Amino acid sequence: MSEPYYPPGAFYFSVSVLGSATLLAAASDLDASFQEISGIEARWDTEDVTEGGENRFTHKLPKAARYSNLVLKRGVVTRDSFLAEWFGQSVGSGLSLPLLPQNILVLLLNEDGLPLVAWGFINAWPLRWEVSPMSSQENRILTESLELSYNYFERVNLGSPASVAIKLAQLTSRLM
Repeated sequence: MSEPYYPPGAFYFSVSVLGSATLLAAASDLDASFQEISGIEARWDTEDVTEGGENRFTHKLPKAARYSNLVLKRGVVTRDSFLAEWFGQSVGSGLSLPLLPQNILVLLLNEDGLPLVAWGFINAWPLRWEVSPMSSQENRILTESLELSYNYFERVNLGSPASVAIKLAQLTSRLM
């Protein structure tokens, strides 16, 4: 008899920047900590085609896939942060500096910190940077939202602990 399956929680995850900035991003472990990630979404656009003589239906044909923007939310970081520098130079430059796309790796982790599912976001670049309102009437953490556009993402089920290292290495090698 097999063990019952329980879907994983959505509260334990990590974020990594891969590609040309890997070493610089790895120096800042603050950039892996986020309170929320959203925008992992892909969908097909469709085109309706009417066929002459067929009045019962129209054909729905797939067009290009569309992807939502990736939104990362965290407490404002006041120490050295690759992401803060990257966003500041990209969004704050008014396009006087070239955009530097990076690949982003998001891992869903189990209760022991082992990866279960990986999403690799290809050619991500800063689109929006928002800081939450500051109010002297409330006692809460100041947060920032980092929004990224990207070309597409890959999703990989990492499976058993024995296959995690192999599948993760294959994904990261494609993202580097």
